[in-house]
Amino acid sequence: MGEIKKIAVTSTIQVGGSLFTPEQFAKIGVIAGPDGRIEMTPFKQLYVEVPAERLEGIQAELELAGLEVYPAGFVTKSLIACNFCKGAEEAGLETARIINQSIAGIETPTPLKIGYAGCALGTSEPLLKDIGVVKMRNTFDIYVGGEPKGLKASMAKLLLTGLTEDRLVPVITSLIDYYKSNAKGKEKFSKFVDRVSLEKLKNIIG
Repeated sequence: MGEIKKIAVTSTIQVGGSLFTPEQFAKIGVIAGPDGRIEMTPFKQLYVEVPAERLEGIQAELELAGLEVYPAGFVTKSLIACNFCKGAEEAGLETARIINQSIAGIETPTPLKIGYAGCALGTSEPLLKDIGVVKMRNTFDIYVGGEPKGLKASMAKLLLTGLTEDRLVPVITSLIDYYKSNAKGKEKFSKFVDRVSLEKLKNIIG
């Protein structure tokens, strides 16, 4: 048996949330094969084990079926978005897609989860993510350092408020880059935020 590669498969960001069609599930099942392994993750991705030598062709097949394919493991996960219950335009569906295209699949010291909520209801639980983006009418707030697991679970802290849409990607990618450059080994992002401090992060991203 040749090398097996694990890939992360997800649906596109859309109104209604993470929606897979029956045809897409069938395609994933066919690609995985009768003895394949498919794992549901807490960040709305499916991990699928595939032969490494067929990776490129498999990715093309999945993308043709309307799915998105990313690396698995220690990377920035695809954006965990809300259901856009206030409508695509008001909740910022296109903004969420732009963020996702900019951040998904970046290698990081530990897996990094970024959440997006199109309003203050926060149904995607952005304050439990490493980085959370919340749309507040016509501007955005950014939270950092959420920790959903363990006995010391904690909410993310407000880092910046009142950001315009054009500043979101530069700010988020700056946070990721600074984390990559300054984390101590496999330091969790929440611990990194506590160690570095909100004030220093604000200064770094300007």
